[in-house]
Amino acid sequence: MRRCFVCAADMLGPSDRHLAYPNGRVRAFPIACGACGLLLEPEADPAESRAHLAAQLTGPVFDSDPEAPYGLDLYTLRSAATGHGLGVRPCDAAGETALRRPHDRHAARGTLYALDGAAERPVSLGLFCRPAALEAALAALAVHAAWTDDVVILLDAAARPPAAMAAAGFPQGTLRVGARPLGQEAGHESGQGSGQGSGQGSEHESGQDFAAQRNALQDLARHPWMLQLDADETLAAEAGRRLPALAALAEAGDVVSIGLGRRNHVDGVLSDVYPDVQYRLNRRSVRYAGRVHERPVLDGGWPRSLITLHGTIAHQLDRAHVLARSRHYERLAPGRGRPEEEAALLRPYGD
Repeated sequence: MRRCFVCAADMLGPSDRHLAYPNGRVRAFPIACGACGLLLEPEADPAESRAHLAAQLTGPVFDSDPEAPYGLDLYTLRSAATGHGLGVRPCDAAGETALRRPHDRHAARGTLYALDGAAERPVSLGLFCRPAALEAALAALAVHAAWTDDVVILLDAAARPPAAMAAAGFPQGTLRVGARPLGQEAGHESGQGSGQGSGQGSEHESGQDFAAQRNALQDLARHPWMLQLDADETLAAEAGRRLPALAALAEAGDVVSIGLGRRNHVDGVLSDVYPDVQYRLNRRSVRYAGRVHERPVLDGGWPRSLITLHGTIAHQLDRAHVLARSRHYERLAPGRGRPEEEAALLRPYGD
């Protein structure tokens, strides 16, 4: 098994973790997923394990099977359940603690509920694009009308405050378009917000700071949560409709940042860089750090984040962009360009 059967990450490695079950059994698991935290026995069959987990998720309460060739704590179960359109609530105070202090020794036990129809929190949508791509971005917005009533587009251009624009499927005032140059120095905002997009250009390349762009866009959200997408990324309507319920799930577990898998298609071919988790659904107050390959900075660390498996971001790239990207990022932040990722992006997906 190369990839985790729950999250598909190519991050399986040695483990010294144990799980304690209600029947008193304590099991050691020699393999763990470095992404979602799933535990595995060496002989675990991915197809059989996936089917077993799906069956376990059909009842109102999930109880870990002490004989299964895999194991998970409540933190991992929460992510696994999202892939089946489900949320998880702790059954008791011990479960509440387990969610906030992963990964503990308690085998997962939790109450399941459908995300569809569950409590929700409103979510804003923030988009980045170049001025030349604005028309295409506006034409693609309708897919998001089912789940958000606040959209802001930030152009990489001379700074100007967001102003209302019309868009099919959205009431007047729902969509705003503003601008901020990607090369603008942090702290010199001219009173406005900002934006970023993977590979965006700027006349002031040396000053480009993608985290500063994302942070400025965060500040433009009218709702407590914002999903950020770049111009070359899309999210299916079904996945978007579940974001408000996921935001509510996160708040219940003291989570402020949610990562979504991203499918990178290079010249139409799915890349081996998958799930390529992007932490794009965040509380408005969350700040990003890093001039390139920016990530949220979380007070309390990674336990205040979770990975959702309910849907993925589709990312469209071409070979020329992939070949140029790491070199461009390396110029911006020496040692942070990830040139090794170039070969993986150009390699077709494999199990």
